[in-house]
Amino acid sequence: MTKPIQIGYPEVDDHQSLLMRALTVIPGKPGSVAVSDVPDPSPQADELLVEGIALGICGTDKEIVAGEYGSAPSGFDQLILGHESLGRVKQTPDDSRFTVGDLVVGVVRRPDPVPCGACARGEFDMCRNGRYTERGIKGLPGYGSQLWCVSIDYAVRLTPSLERVGMLLEPTSVLAKAWEQIDRIGNRSWFDPQKVLVTGAGPIGLLAALIGVQRGLQTHVLDQVTEGVKPDLVKDLGATYHTDDIDTVAGKLQPDVVIEATGAKSLVFGALANTAGYGITCLTGVSPEGRHLTVDAGAINREIVLENDAVVGSVNANLRHYQSAAEALERADSAWLERLITRRVPLEQATEAFDDSGDVEGDVKVVIDLDGPA
Repeated sequence: MTKPIQIGYPEVDDHQSLLMRALTVIPGKPGSVAVSDVPDPSPQADELLVEGIALGICGTDKEIVAGEYGSAPSGFDQLILGHESLGRVKQTPDDSRFTVGDLVVGVVRRPDPVPCGACARGEFDMCRNGRYTERGIKGLPGYGSQLWCVSIDYAVRLTPSLERVGMLLEPTSVLAKAWEQIDRIGNRSWFDPQKVLVTGAGPIGLLAALIGVQRGLQTHVLDQVTEGVKPDLVKDLGATYHTDDIDTVAGKLQPDVVIEATGAKSLVFGALANTAGYGITCLTGVSPEGRHLTVDAGAINREIVLENDAVVGSVNANLRHYQSAAEALERADSAWLERLITRRVPLEQATEAFDDSGDVEGDVKVVIDLDGPA
């Protein structure tokens, strides 16, 4: 067994420490994902000690497991995975605004140590020099363990009604930021959007559509899946589901806003070419490298310039976005949110969450339950 000290927690006396179970990986080494024994964490003076409830799995986690991305804490080989967290407070610092039993989520990113101008002002999601760290992704242990610690400054309290779905807060925060960016760009002039097109009906796309409906917009979702839960989830939001090609759908709708949630290049360029005048396209999906697509760049340039269109990329979130996302989830139908979670896997079988060999077309969000029996 790999020595617990290699995971990335502060050094402890192995003879005095207790062990817990955690989802670990050696970044850069495909096939190294495992459920391992690691030392119980020891909270610092400003930290909460949290019992893990559940962990959401996303494409970034799968990239780390595939050896394509991620880094362990400095000086360590292994990384505790997990950034879509949910837990219950077990221990708090004195005079904390948190109490034992609170439902909490940990923020993912931490400012860079220099810091850059954005990080110094609390806008660490917009870090300029790339020296930030991220829980379970880049340089910091994640939340995929039976116990974890988090600074009170990077913990977000949730209402008890979200106990089954609170791990959706982190992806929702990404969309809260995206919508904030759309508003900021739109408000350079008069901005009164009526229609939004979301490309992709995965978790990010569906949560983008949820916020679009909450904003009172005519909301449309484009995806290639014709059966399963996705069309019903969109319909039950009061939105419209489409499966035709992007040029047909967007060309007919002429949406004021497009939120692109797949990273598929054909959808990206199809969206750019088919918005209404003064249209805004927000890119939240990351495109894979190495694939080429022939496009009429001149026509797209002409479209953007002559119609005052805008394109913006958006990733990650800061504390303001987490709070906005929590409000969005509280307003949502909890039964609808729970239907986004199409697969729950116990911690001891957590590696199955990364197995795409079976029929997973119907999967929306896979969740690992951390609080079951060891």
